[in-house]
Amino acid sequence: MTAHQTQRPGSGPWSAEPLPDQSGKLALVTGANGGIGRVIVRELARAGARLVLACRSAERGLAALSRLREEVPGSQAELRMLDLASLASIREFAATWDHDRLDLLVNNAGVVMVRRGRTVDGFETHMGVNHFGTFALTGLMLAPLLKSDEPRVVTVASEAQLAARLDLDDLDSARRYSSVRAYGRSKKANLYFALELHRRASAAGVPLRSMVVAPGMTDSGVLTKETDTAGGMSKAAARLVSRLMAQPVDKGAWTTLYAATEPGLPGGSYVTLNGFLQMRGDRPVRRDGYRAANDEAIARRLWGISVERTGVTFDALNGVGRS
Repeated sequence: MTAHQTQRPGSGPWSAEPLPDQSGKLALVTGANGGIGRVIVRELARAGARLVLACRSAERGLAALSRLREEVPGSQAELRMLDLASLASIREFAATWDHDRLDLLVNNAGVVMVRRGRTVDGFETHMGVNHFGTFALTGLMLAPLLKSDEPRVVTVASEAQLAARLDLDDLDSARRYSSVRAYGRSKKANLYFALELHRRASAAGVPLRSMVVAPGMTDSGVLTKETDTAGGMSKAAARLVSRLMAQPVDKGAWTTLYAATEPGLPGGSYVTLNGFLQMRGDRPVRRDGYRAANDEAIARRLWGISVERTGVTFDALNGVGRS
């Protein structure tokens, strides 16, 4: 697997400051109330973008909106409720979208190594929120995305997917459950989905660019708050790993911000940090030659299963060059 290293003019680490000008662009960011989501919306707002913060909790969402307005005076932002664990919530969110278009969708929200559970639609929690919820939201927001001149979708996966194997016959981890394995599988699904979306958009002749990123091991607080103590790592162990290996949350947002704003970045890019096992680094890189990124057969099968299980069909991309 090779990598194209990218940094802004000058020497030293890549920096989110300044991002390319985003004035006039409308961005939707899921999971915007904390972790790297908070940094993503802050930096996009600083670059001039209008923001829609999609959050599950009204209380946390309102706090995030207030914080954003303090950090970026004059920022244009609004809060909307969205629960990726509920297809009904996703459909309601899309049905009530009243902007004339959407320029950027950042699929950032997700759950990390939680105890075994099911979403309201019966999906295993990791796969249901991280993949099926993301798949459904993207498909239902496709119409406003395609009204943009240069739409982008950035899906946040994880370096954890490197060690995961996606079992398409057991997406709900019914045979044997491990929160670590279930999380890794859901993030592998994110990778397959994002790159298949780009292939389908290209085949349909629409200008949408879909990218997938891994943020690196980041001290966002999600791991230590949500880790399943039965999943192979206790909260104490998670805190120790986070303290020893995790990078600051601002760095964790770098790959997403790069994929969301870099003018010449081609669709279908897989962007990670440049360090060991993609966990750390001082700049985003575009990875080439990654086998899973080119496994179109699995990606097509996962797409078909996802359509069947969510009922979301991506009509604008259908019937052109793929099945």
